[in-house]
Amino acid sequence: MLASLLSVPAIVHVNAQVKVKAEQVKLHELDVMNQLTTATAVVNMPVSQLLNAPGNEALRAFFFTPVKEKTLQGKRIAVIAADGFEEIELTGPVWYFRQLGARVDIVAPKFNPAPERFGLSYPEMSKTHIMAIQYLQPVGWIKFDLTADQAKVSDYDAVFIPGGAWNPDNLRYDKDVIKFIQDFSGSKKLIAAICHAPVVLASADILKGRKLTGYWNIQVDLKNAGGIVTDEPVVTDGNIITSRHPIDVADFSRAVENWLLKK
Repeated sequence: MLASLLSVPAIVHVNAQVKVKAEQVKLHELDVMNQLTTATAVVNMPVSQLLNAPGNEALRAFFFTPVKEKTLQGKRIAVIAADGFEEIELTGPVWYFRQLGARVDIVAPKFNPAPERFGLSYPEMSKTHIMAIQYLQPVGWIKFDLTADQAKVSDYDAVFIPGGAWNPDNLRYDKDVIKFIQDFSGSKKLIAAICHAPVVLASADILKGRKLTGYWNIQVDLKNAGGIVTDEPVVTDGNIITSRHPIDVADFSRAVENWLLKK
């Protein structure tokens, strides 16, 4: 009995040491985590700020001037997009085409989460929505209508791809998206891409000898894919329309409208 009582302080001391060591490990891990993590900052580009920026008066007028004629009534347009699309480059043309009477479907790759070892987590809505960004800052979600493996070229008169630095990288790796673009190219129907999106056309190998444009830092990639690149707001070459930047959304949208009106 006496021996048992004498051993109690020793056990308490050992347990205390274990707890101290565990706390030291936690503090070390927290210190490492702090060094691996950057400071949180929220910087975005509200649509109102873009439309009201000096030099964008024509872009503002494009959205705020009432659309009076349903020039695209009966036309069907597919929008191919994935997580990381530039918000105004999708919502802007979609709004305009719908105002003109077109039916617009948003088409996304099948939900394909990264392996668990990548350490990523996804909200439940990732299965039915894709994420919008404003210059690399996530800002919201939009529901898609169908997945790329479900989309049929015969159902559409045109396809357009919005930009965003992440969106095209997500699209160009998806075999269903690339096949859809290649089939669309073969049909001679309209393919339109803005900002970073023309790199998806490069991955589909449909740019050789074609005149086009794109965001400034991908223009060399477009040249390497065989394209003839110029720095203009919009370039139309046959059934391919390309554009450079969110500030070109109005010109881009009108170019798509004009092409479809001729068909």
